[in-house]
Amino acid sequence: MACPAAGCDTRPPLATTLDNAEGTSLAGAWPGAAERGLFTCAFIALFAELMLIRWVPAALELVGYYSNLLLVSSFFGLGLGVLLAGRRSLFGWFPALLLLEIVVIVAAQQVALPTAASTDELRFQGVTEEGARLRSYVVLIAVFAANSAVLVPIGQRLGELFSRAPVLRAYTFDLGGSLAGTVAFGLFSYTAFSPVVGVAIPLGLHALMATWRQRLVGLPLGLAALGLMGQATDPNAVWSPYYYIVIKDPGGSRALSVPPPDVRTRTNPPGFVVSVNHNFYQYHGTIDPTRFDERAPGLMPPDEVRERYAIPYALRPDARSALVLGAGGGLDVEAALLHGVAQVDAVDIDPGLIALARRWSANGVYDDPRVRVRVDDARAFLEREARTYDCVVYGLLDSQALFSSMSNVRLDGYVYTVEGIRAGWQRVAPGGVLSLSFYVAGQQWLAVRLERLVKLATGLDPILYTEGKNLVIVVARGAIAPPARIGTFARLDRLVGASGGAATIPTDDWPFLYLRERTIPRDYLLVLVTLAAGVVITIAAARPVGGRLGAPEAQAFFLGAGFLLLQTKSITDCSVYFGATWLVTTVVVTGVLLMVLLANLATIKGVGRASYVSLFAALVVTCAMPREWILGLPLGGRLAWAALAVPLPIFFAGQIFSTAFRAAPRPAALFGANLLGATLGGLCEYGAMVVGSRGLSVLLIGLYALSLLAARRARG
Repeated sequence: MACPAAGCDTRPPLATTLDNAEGTSLAGAWPGAAERGLFTCAFIALFAELMLIRWVPAALELVGYYSNLLLVSSFFGLGLGVLLAGRRSLFGWFPALLLLEIVVIVAAQQVALPTAASTDELRFQGVTEEGARLRSYVVLIAVFAANSAVLVPIGQRLGELFSRAPVLRAYTFDLGGSLAGTVAFGLFSYTAFSPVVGVAIPLGLHALMATWRQRLVGLPLGLAALGLMGQATDPNAVWSPYYYIVIKDPGGSRALSVPPPDVRTRTNPPGFVVSVNHNFYQYHGTIDPTRFDERAPGLMPPDEVRERYAIPYALRPDARSALVLGAGGGLDVEAALLHGVAQVDAVDIDPGLIALARRWSANGVYDDPRVRVRVDDARAFLEREARTYDCVVYGLLDSQALFSSMSNVRLDGYVYTVEGIRAGWQRVAPGGVLSLSFYVAGQQWLAVRLERLVKLATGLDPILYTEGKNLVIVVARGAIAPPARIGTFARLDRLVGASGGAATIPTDDWPFLYLRERTIPRDYLLVLVTLAAGVVITIAAARPVGGRLGAPEAQAFFLGAGFLLLQTKSITDCSVYFGATWLVTTVVVTGVLLMVLLANLATIKGVGRASYVSLFAALVVTCAMPREWILGLPLGGRLAWAALAVPLPIFFAGQIFSTAFRAAPRPAALFGANLLGATLGGLCEYGAMVVGSRGLSVLLIGLYALSLLAARRARG
């Protein structure tokens, strides 16, 4: 529908009247077609967005370190779609665009693209060859473009529906659908994740909203997408809350689905290869030499493997208790039991890996009465646990994944910080040892950084043992005379030869162990600049129905940027307080959406007043509070801080947006600008690689200050 004059209100007269009435509320009116459509579209957008963020890195190894950019591209697609409201409908294109993205993923699989390595960041088995890296970047841009396109039709329908109901009432149902989509996906992802079923849910809801003509075209395309997606991942795979896991035969060439029935009792038991997101991750087997005989020398783990696990107990042979962080397949736990440890606490963040180890590992340690299994984040366990141990053992914890799609911090980021290692050191009993094993992949700067990290956290010079690319760092509480060799592992006096990267020690403010310097790697910058250029071009070219974007939309843009940056910062902060688990991320996102919903309802009811003064005051309090002080609080105090203080800025920002939204002559344009602003906020989150978390606080306040300036200009 064309607008007769620039800047006119395209909403029905009834919607305008209701919005301007004092005390507008949700009471007394059953949700109409527009409200139901808004709820459903928001649900589709959130569920499909999270589904693709979960599936794409599993299907395409290359994307594993960029999954947060999938979130950014999703906001870009939604925002672009909302700005296209009022033009020719694209809603029927959703199945076709979803099929297109899956085709792009499958085609990239056939090219066998490796993980692109960067000179600035260590990535497991990353390839540095220039031609391979260039191909990888081209594929990344294609994946992000396709991911953005998928959500354009849904965004356009959202923008159209906003003009058919009172704007804050419409916004309430939009937030409700987003909240329902987040909770539903969290439960689905944890309990019974299936990529085919996951994609079928938004496709089915889309079909319910589509016209008959759109269904005739969309249903076959949707079925084709489901079939192609089923072929893109291994049918024997297991989906844990964090990983796409495949168990392979001892040679690592063939995927398996059922373990041998006698794996626990067999002489010469096999060791199975566990891969996550297409990369080797760990072995599930046994290191007990009594389980093997001379007839099967190829099945026994190499000497250096068994000796690495034995180092802590060679230095503390009388250990009676042990804590294993990153227990995984149980080999570290088995080593403790083989050396006479009477009580072992085994901690691993992934319940899927623990469950697989119970079925596939010949060692059977997780059913041993001497072992207590704790499914938890290692850092969170250390902060909560009060007891001490003779041996605190850090397994090979290289996570090979980001802990959340809303952060560029690795899953083990807050384990390998000064504060994280110090928390482990506090759990070491008098006369005990702390042992940290790491595969440094020949990167001397990383080895030196780890040595200095441990020294700074403990205040003692560590004992170093190396073999090939393996490094074991041990610190002892008390006098220990370490031997010159432990099997094939040789003791080093110190590590030398690394100039770059070693001086930058990870802390909770800068938790980037694998990043060589305080910088944004060039490959990230390439993708970031491309996405930012897309946002700039869209804003410059956008001409929503009613005229170009102006000062009100600029205010919404910077509110959106601040919102997503604040949300990602809240997730990373709360992961320090409670652990980097899927549950913490889901709870924080749910809490954020609830807070925005409450802010919108408060605006509708006229409770409180939107104020930038309140917003900036809340930001200063939450950003300036020392993290060490919050970590020093008991669990109840940290919960109170997370529940009461962290959401306050989100509430005040939500009220400001709802107030501006209600007064907007073009709500769809305002909402689209807000979503595009969220794209900018997601890109800004990468600034933490340079300035750290506290530096992001300054940037966050700056974004909201720009929003205030735009609001003043709009009023002027």
